[in-house]
Amino acid sequence: MLQSLPDASPAKWHLAHTTWFFETFILADRLDGYRIFDPAYRLLFNSYYKSLGGHPLRQQRGLFSRPSFSNVLRYRRHVDEGISRLLAQSPTPEALELVELGINHEQQHQELLLTDILHAFWSQPLRPAYVAQERLHLVSSPAPAASHTNQQTWISHPGGMVEIGAKDEGFAYDNERPRHTVLLLPHRLALRLTTNAEYLEFIHDKGYERPELWLSDGWDIVCREGWQAPLYWEKIADGWSEFGLHGTNPLNPEAPVCHVSYFEADAFARWSNARLPLESEWEAAAQGRGGPPGKPAVGLLGHAIEGNLLESGAWEPRPAGASAAANPSETAGGEATKSEIQLFGDVWEWTASAYLAYPGFRPEAGAVGEYNGKFMCNQFVLRGGSFATPASHIRATYRNFFAPHARWQFTGIRLAKDETD
Repeated sequence: MLQSLPDASPAKWHLAHTTWFFETFILADRLDGYRIFDPAYRLLFNSYYKSLGGHPLRQQRGLFSRPSFSNVLRYRRHVDEGISRLLAQSPTPEALELVELGINHEQQHQELLLTDILHAFWSQPLRPAYVAQERLHLVSSPAPAASHTNQQTWISHPGGMVEIGAKDEGFAYDNERPRHTVLLLPHRLALRLTTNAEYLEFIHDKGYERPELWLSDGWDIVCREGWQAPLYWEKIADGWSEFGLHGTNPLNPEAPVCHVSYFEADAFARWSNARLPLESEWEAAAQGRGGPPGKPAVGLLGHAIEGNLLESGAWEPRPAGASAAANPSETAGGEATKSEIQLFGDVWEWTASAYLAYPGFRPEAGAVGEYNGKFMCNQFVLRGGSFATPASHIRATYRNFFAPHARWQFTGIRLAKDETD
């Protein structure tokens, strides 16, 4: 399958690569008597681990006619059997940690697989749906009605010294550690995500034609690639349509805008007389921490993670609850209720924070240390997960990252403001 997007990979490759991960990092060195399924796969399905040798260019993955899909399935069964044998033999704590990393790695690729399938289907003339519309209605209750198109609710944070990052116990990626202290200035965060209707106002105000709204690199790509709207939007006679996992449908004005790049998110924020949140502001809000000593924290979340995540079966971003729209006043001095929160799920939220190492960060020893640290350049952090993220995979400290031009992922916008604005 030829690909028009170099970042996207075919489904067969995702299955083979996640299988490769378990074989290469766990079975090859930790299971006595394990037989490598095919030595050629060590190179073929290596994504980017330079210390393990060569690997194909990313844009070549769609050209692999061999091995066949049936052989990839045989590869998977072979590796699954090996992992089962390893787990039955009282594996070391180090081996169990790698198995847990492999499971989380596979969850990441399950979401990436959906974004890549979406792009592959979009690239086909017939543009088929991944989830039939009637099936969508069976697995997902209708989104709650809302009328907040021209309203936004803001929640204030007084600033101060806060801790962010994952604690030592429990699973987290290495880029989420070490936990450390940051200084936040007083600020406000939008309680819900930016909607399609709000983004349409930006388009109608010639947002894609005004260079003063854009970072230089962003303006260059707008001109070079002719961007006029988010990816998968199309102008139709009586409005706009949007292509998603359930096919092509009229644009839902109340749903969160999706498939925008960092450059588009930043330009929209500037047009809105706002900005994107820092990742530290987002995390402090998500964990309900912060504020002056002796006073309660002001945050969005003080309970278990909830939201439109994979388990909801929606297969698309959904509007915020009607209760958030019913109270468009600013909130301070306490926590928002669950019904008002649109924090986790729906779309990954661009932040204004470059993807950099936390103070004291050290990558893991060996090839597995290449998992995250080597990408800490020319990328921006996203937070919160999407409708395709498993609930067991996301947490308040989770740091996703992509290049600023990327928009084939399920990415959207939350606005922030300085308290003085």
